[in-house]
Amino acid sequence: MTDITLQEPAALTSRAHKARRAGAGDTRFRLVTLAAACTVLLIFMGIIVSLVHGAMPAFKAFGFSFVVTEAWRPVREVFGALGPIYGTLVTSAIAMIIAVPVGIGIAIFLTELCPRLLRRPIGIAIELLAGIPSIIYGIWGLFVFAPWFQTAVQEPVIEALDGVPVLGTLFGGIPYGIGIFTAGLILSIMILPFIAAVTRDVLETVPSVLKEATYGLGSTQWEVMWKVCLPFARTGVVGGAMLALGRALGETMAVTFVIGNAHKINPSLFAPGTSISAAIANEFAEATSPLYTASLIEMGLILFVITFIVLACAQLMLRTMNKHAAGH
Repeated sequence: MTDITLQEPAALTSRAHKARRAGAGDTRFRLVTLAAACTVLLIFMGIIVSLVHGAMPAFKAFGFSFVVTEAWRPVREVFGALGPIYGTLVTSAIAMIIAVPVGIGIAIFLTELCPRLLRRPIGIAIELLAGIPSIIYGIWGLFVFAPWFQTAVQEPVIEALDGVPVLGTLFGGIPYGIGIFTAGLILSIMILPFIAAVTRDVLETVPSVLKEATYGLGSTQWEVMWKVCLPFARTGVVGGAMLALGRALGETMAVTFVIGNAHKINPSLFAPGTSISAAIANEFAEATSPLYTASLIEMGLILFVITFIVLACAQLMLRTMNKHAAGH
């Protein structure tokens, strides 16, 4: 009895010691993760502060007119970012309009319709597209795609739509091969793997019970995908699309090769233009005056703000969609 009585306090002491060690380990783990989160916030704030500080001379010189002015004359130190902002938004919009439905279609084909032997090769090929460096897309777009696009697409379209209201202006002008629309097409190819891969992975998480029950009610494959699978996976689909949009907004080298690098707004999508990232990449080495450098930094700040607004709108849209789904 004496041995047992002596062993019980020792066992209790050992368990208490282990509990204290576990609690200390949890505390250290929380502190490490908190430090990681704070590091991200500090980096975020550091980027904003550095951009604002670097762009301050341009803020003072031009004010809000910098955003709504198209003129870009480095010799006279007159700068306006409207042309690059327009090019960034339009090329990204063209890329999304093309890539989102095609990417979702690829994902649906791979998960529901593709023969089993072809699923893995096609899936790997799509994912490999995401690993191709952007400069390779740019070189291919400039030397291969643009000449073909000029003769096979732009010239026939310009001739066919000549004199047609709105469309004749939107797809008119001189067939350069390069331009806003060409840059949008190259961007759509670049972001396609992100949309297709993410959507495919999300669609594969849809419970088979839901699909089988819908098929049992007599639904077609189209109805199953449109009314069951896509609503179930809408969060992942939207997330993949926003990831792709972020890539499109900030893409530099590929766009620089094929957009034409003209600081002006042309009503024709076939005409040359520029984007914020392309303008910065082209002209930063040539910025010989403090105001010139500050103007380029301010364009970087504008791109940062545009990306932030897009991501915030995506989060708001996801929350609205989830609330709407919960209400039903």
